[in-house]
Amino acid sequence: MEQVMIEEYSQPTFSGDHEKIRVENLNFFYDKDSDNRTLKDVNLSIPTRQVTAIIGPSGCGKSTFLKTLNRMSDLVDNCHIEGKILLDGEDIFGGKMDVVRLRKRVGMVFQKSNPFPMSISDNIAYGPKIFGEKNKTRLEEVVEDTLKKVALWDEVKDRLNQSALGLSGGQQQRLCIARALAVEPDVILMDEPASALDPIATTKIEELIFQLKTAYTIVIVTHNMQQAARVSDYTAFFYMGELIEYNLTETIFTNPAIKQTEDYVTGRFG
Repeated sequence: MEQVMIEEYSQPTFSGDHEKIRVENLNFFYDKDSDNRTLKDVNLSIPTRQVTAIIGPSGCGKSTFLKTLNRMSDLVDNCHIEGKILLDGEDIFGGKMDVVRLRKRVGMVFQKSNPFPMSISDNIAYGPKIFGEKNKTRLEEVVEDTLKKVALWDEVKDRLNQSALGLSGGQQQRLCIARALAVEPDVILMDEPASALDPIATTKIEELIFQLKTAYTIVIVTHNMQQAARVSDYTAFFYMGELIEYNLTETIFTNPAIKQTEDYVTGRFG
């Protein structure tokens, strides 16, 4: 297997209110009985209310990394994690961390839209109900507010009681983002949220990401270099489980410090 050589460079760091997530010496093993690491000594600091893009070739650990940030990785049988992930200074793997509450604070939007087989309104209200909201008026307000946030309200306000499965692909993905927002998260994780969409729907998702970052910290995995350049403030390049380079997106795409990063973003491999 090719050994990745990482040159020295200075990563951006954040502190206090400017840092939302800090990853320290993160290692991930899909098999706890194996020495084969899918993520290898990953260290980075993710800023508050900015968009951080995760790029890299298929199989480099992008989605695995994303899933560790809200412990969706716990659903993998026999996996093993070493290191720390701090959310507002609290270790998410610590004994005091409630995983359900963690996933309320750190929502996930998947590559393939996955609306529940229920009405548009019930999709949005589902999360708040789980966390104890019973007031019908308040639930109606949440439905309207979140659908407006994702620019979907005007398109669906007359069919809120119809099945969400009747929406177009792009509408379904915006609904899934609205569903994540309904429980008032701090962070939104997006795993290639526009890869299955047509160019018009993709543009709407990108515009939405740009608007949402004023209120949320967003981490997005994307295989699309142009998309990463358009929507993100910071970009992290992964290769073979290692974080090769992490910096301002403009720097990554115009003046990367590592030759391997330059080769990837210019299309020489990957």
